[in-house]
Amino acid sequence: MPPPSRYTDRLRFTDFTLERLASGRCRARVVLSGEDDQPHIGEAEGLMSEAGELRCAAEACVTALGRAVEGVFRFELLGVKAVRAFDANVVIVSLAVPSEERPHRLVGCFLTQDADPTRGAALAVLNATNRILGNRFHMR
Repeated sequence: MPPPSRYTDRLRFTDFTLERLASGRCRARVVLSGEDDQPHIGEAEGLMSEAGELRCAAEACVTALGRAVEGVFRFELLGVKAVRAFDANVVIVSLAVPSEERPHRLVGCFLTQDADPTRGAALAVLNATNRILGNRFHMR
C-alpha cells in the first residue's frame, strides 16, 4: 500500500513548549509539520521532576507523530533518560513499534549541550523515528 502523498517529506519539528504547573505537574506541547505545513499537535502531562518532564516531552512528541502518520504506524514510548557521555549531556529515548508481522524497537538520542533537555527528549523521538518514517515514505 503506497503511503499518502502528503508524506513525501519528513516531518519537521515546528514548536515545543513545556509548562510547569502549580500542582507539581508539567504539560508539554509539540507541533510537527509535514510538506503540506499541516500542524500535528501532541500534548502530554506528567510529574514535575527531571525524569517526569523528559517523559512528558517525549510522550507529547509520540502523540504528535501518531496524529501525523494517521495509524500507518503506532509508536509506544518505552523509556527516556538523560545521561552524561563523552563529556556531553545526551537524552536517549527507546520506542516500540508494535506489529503483528515483526515488532521493532527504536532508539534515538539528542545532544543537549546548551539546549533544553526536555526539548531534546522530543527531538530524540524524532531522531528515533526518522529512519523508519523515511524508509516508509521515501523508498517506495
